[in-house]
Amino acid sequence: MSCSIAYSLDFREQVFKVKQKEQLTFQELSDWFGIPIRTLFRWQQRIEPKTNRIKPSTKIDMEVLRKDIQNYPDRYQYERAKIFGVSQSAIFYALQRLNISYKKNAISS
Repeated sequence: MSCSIAYSLDFREQVFKVKQKEQLTFQELSDWFGIPIRTLFRWQQRIEPKTNRIKPSTKIDMEVLRKDIQNYPDRYQYERAKIFGVSQSAIFYALQRLNISYKKNAISS
């Protein structure tokens, strides 16, 4: 079972200071801190933690989606997903990128 834990930059730097001071191998360092050895090798390549994932939409044309929302504002996400040939979650994230959210009132007017 894998668990994703984000370690701070100062902790990562401290780990490598200990490695240098104690002349430890990566295996010994892994045992010492309880961090997978693959993680240590990855930190050696790039010590700064990734803060967020910036990736543009690849399957959904955002302008076409924007026009679809203007023309049919009452469509559900799963209906848009069927039209665009993607998953409902892809539509959800595309709407987030467009800063569009529709809150439904609990009490009907």
